[in-house]
Amino acid sequence: MLMKKLIVLLSALPVLGLAQTNDDSIFIKKISDDVLQNGRAYVLLHDLTKSIGGRLGGSPEFAKAIQWGKKTMGTLGADKVYLQPCMVPRWVRNGKTDKVAVVSVNNKPLFKPLDALALGNSLGTPTEKGITAEVFAINDFEQLEKYKDHLKGKIVFYNYHFNPTNISTFTSYADAVRYRGGGASRAAKYGAVGMIVRSMSESTDNNPHTGDMEYNDSFPKIPAMAIGLQDADKLWRLCQLSTSVMLNITTHGKKLPDATAANVIAEIKGSEFADEIITVGGHLDSWDVNEGATDDGAGVVHTMEVLRVFKALGYQPKRTIRFVLFADEEKSGNGAQKYADEAKAKGEKHIFGFESDAGGFTPRGFSFKVPPAAWSKLNEWKVLFEPYGGSRFVVGGGGADTEPLAEAFNTPVAELNPDSQRYFDIHHSRADVFENVNRRELLLGAVNIAALIYLVDKYGM
Repeated sequence: MLMKKLIVLLSALPVLGLAQTNDDSIFIKKISDDVLQNGRAYVLLHDLTKSIGGRLGGSPEFAKAIQWGKKTMGTLGADKVYLQPCMVPRWVRNGKTDKVAVVSVNNKPLFKPLDALALGNSLGTPTEKGITAEVFAINDFEQLEKYKDHLKGKIVFYNYHFNPTNISTFTSYADAVRYRGGGASRAAKYGAVGMIVRSMSESTDNNPHTGDMEYNDSFPKIPAMAIGLQDADKLWRLCQLSTSVMLNITTHGKKLPDATAANVIAEIKGSEFADEIITVGGHLDSWDVNEGATDDGAGVVHTMEVLRVFKALGYQPKRTIRFVLFADEEKSGNGAQKYADEAKAKGEKHIFGFESDAGGFTPRGFSFKVPPAAWSKLNEWKVLFEPYGGSRFVVGGGGADTEPLAEAFNTPVAELNPDSQRYFDIHHSRADVFENVNRRELLLGAVNIAALIYLVDKYGM
């Protein structure tokens, strides 16, 4: 019986070699034990979310978060901690409530407020009274083109749903987000005076979800808002049953001059190949309507926890590991671009880039964008992640903040893939708060990330 078990183990580990695999398995178990018993990620997340809260890029709260990040990574024992200044665009909601309300149906007065948020970068309505106009409800861009001659002077409502057949909710988000990002300008092209979009979510609550949008300078810059899913369903039904539905939308968003911000960077210097750099990070900014606990407070404290556990175990990496809290992922990506540009200017050698920006839910595995030889090596490691839930390796890519590295250096990149089913219930809404993060799930994510970074450091890419 013992011999059968040994044969099974050896057949599962054909390439790494039993002794080598045992050594790695033992060290990864030490990582796991320390993180699950002594991990500080959850405590640090509470500190970030409750002492600072929402951290929109360029805001005073984001400036406070930068100093918090620098101080905290210093206390975790990094060899070096510093700021990398960059400029970021500044948009403000302007301290006033965003409003959408039905004000008449079939020319009969009615006041029914809808739960709404202005989209990031959208400009406010011209006056405090807002814009009152008839709503024109459509499902998608195909219908927009079909009815383009009927849109002048209207408020266009895109009622585009998440595709429920996608098991990965990120696939549904990638499909639907084009309505948030470009829907306003496409409607303005045909004379629309405002735009409302169904929130990018499949949640069962009525929280509206904000997020970035961009104007096409060739067309008028009309106000753009998102409404909650329950209200989206109600408005859609009302439009189908009525000949005329009038809405009032009132927003106050505006752009201010660019602001100075910074990436927060900590390092553990490599002992053998110090010029080879491994980057692991998350983005420090969030939207202003929540605490940014899942997006991306989880990635921030994952990054910090990897630093903490390596120091706690006395691990001396072969290669230099950089722990980066990126600036302004939500609106511009300027922090990530600054990091890559400066690295290129200095002629640095970046062998791997990793980001956690998919939440603190139960880890399932990783997505990778790597050369074929590296992919073969990665698949040899999968067995080591099975006890910790992170053994599902897929071809995909890293997070948004690692893309500039990949473009500048052709660096292999990766991202943590937690279970995605609840992510967009919370994403960019007021529900993204500390209370919606599970401590053990968060720590298990850090275990898997630390294990991957350890293996990349030990064996290279």
